[in-house]
Amino acid sequence: MAKRNDKAAGQAAYRKLKQDLRQGTVGSLYLFHGEEAYLRDHYLDQMKAKLIPPGMESFNYHRLAGKTLTAQRLAETVDALPMMSPRTLIVVQDYDLFKAPEGERKAITQLLEDLPEYCCLVFVYDTLAYKRDARMKKLAGVLQDKGQEVPFLRQETGDLVDWIGRRFRALGHDIDTADAQYLIFLCGDLMHGLIGEIEKIGAYAQGRRVTRQDIDAVAIPVIDAVVFQMTDALSRRQTDKAFSVLTDLQQAPIMILAVLGKHFRQLYTARVALESGKGSRWVMELWGMRSPYPADKLLEGARHHDLAWCKTAMRRCAETDLAMKSVAGADGKDLLVSLLLELSAGGAPC
Repeated sequence: MAKRNDKAAGQAAYRKLKQDLRQGTVGSLYLFHGEEAYLRDHYLDQMKAKLIPPGMESFNYHRLAGKTLTAQRLAETVDALPMMSPRTLIVVQDYDLFKAPEGERKAITQLLEDLPEYCCLVFVYDTLAYKRDARMKKLAGVLQDKGQEVPFLRQETGDLVDWIGRRFRALGHDIDTADAQYLIFLCGDLMHGLIGEIEKIGAYAQGRRVTRQDIDAVAIPVIDAVVFQMTDALSRRQTDKAFSVLTDLQQAPIMILAVLGKHFRQLYTARVALESGKGSRWVMELWGMRSPYPADKLLEGARHHDLAWCKTAMRRCAETDLAMKSVAGADGKDLLVSLLLELSAGGAPC
């Protein structure tokens, strides 16, 4: 229940930020966090355009690094009056307010209590995770009363598909929903990662409509998608293709194994779904998937193996993981190759 309430509050804060930007009622204190960096930077740029007249950025727009920030430096920047502009904008990058030394935290809390109206101060959590500490009641209270905490979360698949369509139209192309979902599956569901792939595909594609062949030709898949391709080849007894995919992977064997183990756990649950008469919706809810595409692919793969094989695959992944981490002198790549050989040979397809 608490998680749902947090999500609802985050969505409300996100909508309010967009409304404030539209209406020109930008506040004085914000905390931006969350993994969707593309959206965060987009709204920071909008905030800058709304508050700072062109050509006046060097006087009224200030970026401070959290690593070297002091309460005194922040106070001096806040006190700097705007020049030929009604507002100043201060962006503080990766400063953990709740982990600051006590003296600094108290000084910054006092500063935040009485920010001047001309100042807009934004704390951005990028490489640092943001987590409120309710034990620090004074700071938490000031942030709640005076600030707006805006999480930039991964977008729902429908919104992401619409955004991909708009980005391709801006490049003179169209893409259908199925291929947009495939692009999300292949390259991940973060806009920051997708935008570069969209630009490459848009430059490569010759026709008005982007095809799956265009995507496969230039897009760089995330490791989850590559491992999915490898295990799908194993399921179809395409051993040469599976090892070809493995050879192309540049990640450490332990990382590949971690993704492989997750995939076989998902495959097991997909097999359970088939035997229980459940569909992709059940698999999606179980694994927190935003799109039916990966769930449908899992169900398709699960049809090639029985439940016993899926259990064996999970167990052998766990045993190989233990061997990689605990056996002195163990060669991770050799262990991974042996695992794949064993899985490709064991168990008859359904």
